[in-house]
Amino acid sequence: MSLLQQAARGFAGGGKKPKAIDPKCVDYDIVFIGGINSTALAKFTQQNKQVYDKLKMAVISPQGKYVQPSLYFPIAHSHIEKLKLDSGSVNAQIENWSKVELGVTATNIDPMANQVTLSNGKVFNYKALVFAPGLDHSMDYIEGLAELDAEPDYENTFVHLLDGPLRCTERNFFNGWNNFMGDLLCYSPAFPYKGEGSDFYALYYEHFLRIDKMHGRATPGSRVQYWTPNDRIYQFDYANEVALDECHKRGIEVHFGWEMTKVFRNAQNQKIAVMRNVKTGETIEKDFFTGCINPTSKPSPIIAQSGLGDANGMMDVNKYTLQHKKFENVFSLGDAVGFNTTRTHNAAMAQNPVVKNNVIRFLQDKEVNAVYDGFSEQSLWLGNSYATNFSHLHDFEPCTMNHTVPHHGIFSRVYFTWMLDKNTKRDSAYASFDKTQGPPHNHWCKEYDELEHNDYLKAKSVDPDSLIHPARKARMPAPAE
Repeated sequence: MSLLQQAARGFAGGGKKPKAIDPKCVDYDIVFIGGINSTALAKFTQQNKQVYDKLKMAVISPQGKYVQPSLYFPIAHSHIEKLKLDSGSVNAQIENWSKVELGVTATNIDPMANQVTLSNGKVFNYKALVFAPGLDHSMDYIEGLAELDAEPDYENTFVHLLDGPLRCTERNFFNGWNNFMGDLLCYSPAFPYKGEGSDFYALYYEHFLRIDKMHGRATPGSRVQYWTPNDRIYQFDYANEVALDECHKRGIEVHFGWEMTKVFRNAQNQKIAVMRNVKTGETIEKDFFTGCINPTSKPSPIIAQSGLGDANGMMDVNKYTLQHKKFENVFSLGDAVGFNTTRTHNAAMAQNPVVKNNVIRFLQDKEVNAVYDGFSEQSLWLGNSYATNFSHLHDFEPCTMNHTVPHHGIFSRVYFTWMLDKNTKRDSAYASFDKTQGPPHNHWCKEYDELEHNDYLKAKSVDPDSLIHPARKARMPAPAE
């Protein structure tokens, strides 16, 4: 084999690469819209040797690269080197036989006409659409938060956003540290939100504060508080009970049912958070010395405008097949899905091969057969270099390996190191330049049994017929009498 031949065969599908796509093309088999998950899905679909040279695909991405969600917090506190933070660039992940539109968003989706209108004025037609816009995660939904965020980091207001590398590597380096007096206020917004399962840092911060008190760096009365408009820390009941028990042991105050609507400095230059009781409408003003705030998340307005949303404005997809309940050729994954789950990056990775398989099967006029079992995994940060684990399936059923790590001692310490290494390698494989078949195997495609033979559906007594899309059923011939 010549060197030239080796280069030509150096991608996952093998064989000669297709020609570069016509830049004027507007008709596509699949249009992928979204961020890190849509890009990864398009990359993995390109490498499927059965379809790579047969499908015209377009990727619509508002950014050229993305912050790796699972690596944001450990990099912010220097547990992982900051060079690992960014995903591979979208252009580098997607081969040139697919179209890439960077720095643009979808302004309109017409699922009846199978058309997408982009912010740059272009209109694309599609046979299948993968729409994974995530959540609209912004400081703008809390009045005054952007002003406090603009202050220097020593003023101790830290906003947890994935809006660029500088926030992680520089602006938020001291988040949760240096609470010399008063209250350290941790805030999570209403479900569903960006960062579910990964933004509960109160226990981690308490570990620092406890040490600071021992060394006289913090006043004895300083404390950690957790506020949220929700009635729980986690939607996963098992994890919620464990977290609450740990908070009780450590003296962390937990305040449920309070929404942060505004932050400001009063006449005495104190930082004040305005909290509204979600049941009674009562408002109070809460002073704080340090604020570690995950701002409000809202569904992308395009979901509701296009008729793709459920009652809450989230993507109305079947929780097993991730296929839209009304429009057979629309699929979704990640934070935008409408069913109840913990919206972790691990969950999106588990959904990725399901959508990949099912969108290809749809285009082949086959019954979609990949089933998402609801897997979502999260780590509970217990302190500096200590953590434990939670994982669940659909309906928040605990996984076999749920909560297998003790909260203290060598096992928690070893798990912490292993977790960071695993997340770094996993995220790199998912959103790097490497051209693979994607999770869970990377080097080969995950295969699925037909619905009637699916072990998960059998175990849960789910009728396979309920997963067949109504539009497909309508096309099926009537059974012979």
